Amino acid sequence: MTRKIVFVIPPLVELLDLAGPVQVFREASLQGIDIDVGFYALEKQPVSAVGLPFGKISNYKKAELNAGDYVFIPGFYFEGLKRRPHVEKPFFKWLRNCSDQHVNICAVCNAAFILGSAGLLDHKECTTHWRSTDLLKSMFPQAQIVTNVLFVKSMNIYTSAGISSGIDMALSIIEEWKGPLIANNVSRALLIYYRRDARHSQSNIYLDYRNHLNPKIHELQDYMISHLNQHLTIEKMADLINSSVRNLSRIFKEASGITIHDYLTQLRVEKAVTLRNNPTYTITKIAAECGFRSARQLQRILRKYSQHEK
Repeated sequence: MTRKIVFVIPPLVELLDLAGPVQVFREASLQGIDIDVGFYALEKQPVSAVGLPFGKISNYKKAELNAGDYVFIPGFYFEGLKRRPHVEKPFFKWLRNCSDQHVNICAVCNAAFILGSAGLLDHKECTTHWRSTDLLKSMFPQAQIVTNVLFVKSMNIYTSAGISSGIDMALSIIEEWKGPLIANNVSRALLIYYRRDARHSQSNIYLDYRNHLNPKIHELQDYMISHLNQHLTIEKMADLINSSVRNLSRIFKEASGITIHDYLTQLRVEKAVTLRNNPTYTITKIAAECGFRSARQLQRILRKYSQHEK
């Protein structure tokens, strides 16, 4: 069965919100999945948020969709749709009709506001970029906003946090169709070796605790990220930056706001959670890749962090 994916380009579209999911489906097509990707727009000649023009693109009303097909709406610069009722209202109606016909509607980043305006988020779980969740809550109080997740599926409505999470959402759709092994093959072909599922937080341990100006601590943090499979003692790390153990413990906490042990553990947990999406990895291999002593230790720590998140 051919999977039809229609991308509807809003005015002032954000390029990565469009290109990321498109590339996922292109690679899936190259790997033999029967996919028909089409491009439509709200305007004849849309322009991206950075000023890149697209040329003439057919109007979204010309898209021929059936139950089970997909409509993707990438994120956009908000000014692109403001105060344009002659553009907004017909599009919202068209989206509602698509949803009523059991077409899947997928919003990347702030395109969730388009779905909310169309009434498609009422009484459904959804998400958007962390900077916009409060606004989404205030504008659409009947929507069930899920914060700090990468994407959410609620019946035939998909929403994602934006930017790279649009890629994660597209990969999850491939997995729904063909299973985790095929999704993993697509991911590997795109050089996305750390697939993230919907449970992943929008916060990122690789970026968190880096809002400081200590070059030695940044250097050490980079080293830790790159050597998680090794036995990293605090003595070894102190030697790396020519420091005493006591001094390293003090300056690391002062710079990052977290202890070096907790930071290292969070790095390892994050990598383990990501590697669990690879169907070729056993729990023992994951434990070894992340620097845990055994699979049992990894499982115990994962349970601990799972309970903490709840």
